[in-house]
Amino acid sequence: MFHQSLAQAPIDAPSFVTFIIAGILLLFGLIFFYLILKFFKTWLRAKLSQAPVAFGALIGMWLRKVPFPLIVDSRITAVKAGLDYSTDLLEAHYLAGGDVADVVLSLIAADKAGISLSFERACAIDLATKDTGKTVLEAVRTSINPMVIDCPTPTNGINKITAVAKDGIAVNVRARVTVRTNLDGFVGGATEETIIARVGEGIVTSVGSAESYKAVLENPDSISKLVLSKGVDSSTAFEILSIDIADIDVSDNIGARLQAEQAEADKQIAQAMAEVRRAAAVAEEQEMSARTQEMKAKVVEAEAQIPMAIAEAFRSGNLGVMDYAKYQNINSDTKMRDSLSDGEE
Repeated sequence: MFHQSLAQAPIDAPSFVTFIIAGILLLFGLIFFYLILKFFKTWLRAKLSQAPVAFGALIGMWLRKVPFPLIVDSRITAVKAGLDYSTDLLEAHYLAGGDVADVVLSLIAADKAGISLSFERACAIDLATKDTGKTVLEAVRTSINPMVIDCPTPTNGINKITAVAKDGIAVNVRARVTVRTNLDGFVGGATEETIIARVGEGIVTSVGSAESYKAVLENPDSISKLVLSKGVDSSTAFEILSIDIADIDVSDNIGARLQAEQAEADKQIAQAMAEVRRAAAVAEEQEMSARTQEMKAKVVEAEAQIPMAIAEAFRSGNLGVMDYAKYQNINSDTKMRDSLSDGEE
């Protein structure tokens, strides 16, 4: 009966609506209190730093999954350094994949050093150097404090560049190139490898145009002047301040070695030609020997026909007995003379 009485009891509509409204207000109050707890510290820090950020902007960054403490701290850092960048600019660069902290620090460093660098260019350099091991902050610092590049790079296993003067003497040269970042050409400009390659080419050209290696050893600054005059830093991300010859020494007498190798090659060619002539002479001698044997065979053949001719002459009556006796006497006399001449020899 008690349950039936409850089921049959009328519901007070105004109190129910009041309960719903109170619940909704309580929910909004809890949400508001949560937001106050979550963003108040960041908002207050920005406010006290004279770099105010609206609560709505903080909530918007939170909804867009942007680390609002990073954005606010970067804005505070910039404002304290005299640069005022809105959170929208910083947030947009973060969403593009950039490093907001490095961009702000690089802008501050450039401003303090009197280097003209806009926010847009700093963001472009930061995005261009992403995943390359370099940063926009490093580029600005290199622009302020020049760095030194070894030419050639020792990490490649080559310590010096070898070049040959006109007199055939080779010299080894090692240079140190002082460069600073060219921020206007940093995006899309050639890197240190191009600087090293161009400087190496200039060294080879300078030494190769010298009449003697002595002139190079006496005036190593002539190498620097010629290389600098070629504008090797054009279309690169750097500006060359100086090229210093750190070490130079004599390597080898390339000209003499090449002449010796040429003489050896000429000797081998002459020997080969002499061998050809000797082989030709041997072949000709063999041919003459064969012809001599052929002529001797013909003589023997002709001599073999003489008795036959004598017999034919006897039969035909053209040769008598007395004529044959004279012929035999002549042969005997000839053989005797030959034997006497052989004995005298």
